[in-house]
Amino acid sequence: MTYDIIGDIHGCMYELEQLFVELGYEWKHGIPIHPENRTPVFVGDITDRGPDSIACIKLVYRLVVEDGALYVPGNHCNKLYRFFLGNPVQEKHGLETTAAEYRQLSKKEQKEIKNQFKQLYEESPLHLILKDVQTVVAHAGIREEDIGHKSKSIETFILYGDITGEKLPDGRPVRRDWAQHYYGTRWIVYGHTPVREPRFVNKTVNIDTGCVFGGKLTAFRLPEETVVSVPSSMPYVDEKFRY
Repeated sequence: MTYDIIGDIHGCMYELEQLFVELGYEWKHGIPIHPENRTPVFVGDITDRGPDSIACIKLVYRLVVEDGALYVPGNHCNKLYRFFLGNPVQEKHGLETTAAEYRQLSKKEQKEIKNQFKQLYEESPLHLILKDVQTVVAHAGIREEDIGHKSKSIETFILYGDITGEKLPDGRPVRRDWAQHYYGTRWIVYGHTPVREPRFVNKTVNIDTGCVFGGKLTAFRLPEETVVSVPSSMPYVDEKFRY
C-alpha cells in the first residue's frame, strides 16, 4: 500500500484541505480521494488551538471510520476524549478553543460530534505498525522495545514523549531527545513537538511542523520517503518551535 502520514493538524482545516490537494487528492462528496487509492494516516492532535477543530473531527471521522484511513491519538485527543466522557479536565493548552466551538453547536450536533470522536478514539490503536512499509506511527514516538506492546508507561511515552517530570518556565514538560537513541530498522513517524522543518534523526522523522503556530502542515509519503508541506495561514510564533 501507499501512505500519506499527516502531522499535527490542531484544528487547521484550511491547511489540511490544501495539503490534500498538494498530495494529489480530489475532493468528492466532501472527502478527499486519491486516484491511486493512497491511504491517509493521521498522527494525532487533530483538534485544539486552531480555528476549525469540529470540522477536523468530522472529516477525520469520515475518512477513518467510513473510508479506511488510519489514525493514532495524541495527547490533545486523549484530553478531548476525557472531556467528552465528562471527566474533570482543565480547559487550557488549546482545549478551550475546541470546547468553545463545541458549545456553539446545537444539542443534536453536540451529541453527534461527541459520539463520532469517542468512536474514533476508542477504535484506534495507540500506535500503528505498517508492516508493508516497515513503519511505525506513534504520536510522540515510541521506543524500539515497546513496539507491539501495551502498558501505562508506554502509553505515556507515546502521548507525551520521553518526559522527565520537570517543567520549563512556560509550563511545558522537559522531554529527552529519544530519537537520538533509536537504532531500529523501521521508520518511526511521529509529531507532538513542533519543528521548523521535518526532523530526520536515525530512522525517525518528526512531521509536526507547527501549522497552528504559523509553520507548515506536513505529510511524509511512503514508500517514497518524501515530504510534502503547505504553508500555514496562522501567525508565526517562533518560541513554540524546538528545532
